[in-house]
Amino acid sequence: MPGSVDHVAVTDIDTPAPALTTLGELRASGHVEREIRDEIRNNLLAALRAGDDPWDGIVGFEDTVIPQLERALIAGHDIVMLGERGQGKTRLLRTLSGLLDEWTPVIAGSELGEHPYRPILPASIRRAAELGDDLPIAWRHRSERYSEKLATPDTSVADLVGDIDPMKVAQGRSLGDPETIAFGLIPRAHRGIIAINELPDLAERIQVSMLNVMEERDVQVRGYSLRLPLDVLVAASANPEDYTNRGRIITPLKDRFGAEIRTHYPLDLEDEIDVIEQEADLVASVPTYLIEVLARFTRYAREHPSIDQRSGVSARFSIAGAETVAAAALHRSAVAGEEFPVARPVDLQSVIEVLRGKVEFESGEEGREMEILDYLLRKSVADTVRAHLAGVDMRPLVLALEAGEEVLTGDRVPADEVLTALGDDDAVSVLLDEIAERLDVTADAERASAAELALEGLYLARRIGKDTDEFGRTAYLVERPDADED
Repeated sequence: MPGSVDHVAVTDIDTPAPALTTLGELRASGHVEREIRDEIRNNLLAALRAGDDPWDGIVGFEDTVIPQLERALIAGHDIVMLGERGQGKTRLLRTLSGLLDEWTPVIAGSELGEHPYRPILPASIRRAAELGDDLPIAWRHRSERYSEKLATPDTSVADLVGDIDPMKVAQGRSLGDPETIAFGLIPRAHRGIIAINELPDLAERIQVSMLNVMEERDVQVRGYSLRLPLDVLVAASANPEDYTNRGRIITPLKDRFGAEIRTHYPLDLEDEIDVIEQEADLVASVPTYLIEVLARFTRYAREHPSIDQRSGVSARFSIAGAETVAAAALHRSAVAGEEFPVARPVDLQSVIEVLRGKVEFESGEEGREMEILDYLLRKSVADTVRAHLAGVDMRPLVLALEAGEEVLTGDRVPADEVLTALGDDDAVSVLLDEIAERLDVTADAERASAAELALEGLYLARRIGKDTDEFGRTAYLVERPDADED
């Protein structure tokens, strides 16, 4: 339907709307009208001068993308964000609504939310002339002034710009009457922000319909033009290289965006971890070092030659991984009767099959996908062990395995059984205390997870062995030579 919206920004209401209800009261209050670009510019500059951060929840762009975006907004430019999937383009665009005034006056009942000082529709102009200072006004919150549309191949000109409303024509109006228009999403974003995600997905003829709206600010519908001084900031997102071959941004439209801003994946491991911890909805406790493993896993996937880097490896890859690990821990706690579910390294194996569909592999790698992901995960675990446990003398743990039988773990083995299998040797207890201190854990369930990380590190360093049975149980042990060997 024309003007359909896929998302509207959600912003907390900090203060109630003003009590003014007529144009006369608004004038008497000293209210000053500001165009959308001036409003955003002034509010952004005020935040910067006050030392406030207007980009809540945006991680890793502080020294790269954010300065470019701020300069573009101060310049009053329409914006297109270019970047691979899962780089936070949409998240960043949605924060723009926070730069709008919390409340703004509109003509009550106006289809386009016109400012009471400046009506632009013929019906609104007539009402303003007839009622004068008695013109009723309403107040619109900034969350209602941000509209978002996900571009799809079936998006029409009517969706974005508008079309003839047959019901209005049936009421007796002529086709040339501007009041027969059912306005689309862009005109309805008058005095606000319209964001179009995945812009290349729009058919080229639909993109053409946006040209006049963005440059001349007029609306052309079915052969006649209605000149409307639209006040709207247009923002869009797109992949710099559309690997799915869905389409492209036509050159005239691309030229009308004043700023082209490139996004990127987190540059630092710490930022990658922060994104996961901020965005993942975890149903159980996942220790930070396991989050780090998933962050390293994601970064290695972005570098591996067997994975298609044009499609990118989304931040959703590691977020889904963290949520899967947490779900595995909660599942184990329910089955094994654990009171406090904590993820352990054994749960990492559950992510590979889940995440397989989130990456595109290069042609010629068919059949090796699981092998590649398993290798990258093991490499990530080994790096995390080195980062946190380097210099720790692991010999007591190896000696305990040599003296005992094995340490059994798995997706149904509770934490207390893992700790019990390690025995009560004093040297092992001292070692586990050091490991727990290095990994900043205290509870028994967390200590079992930390001990398991140390065991996995010993296995990856080839100091101990590991066997996995058909029931998903894993045994860490010291492999001994056969008895009949010399």
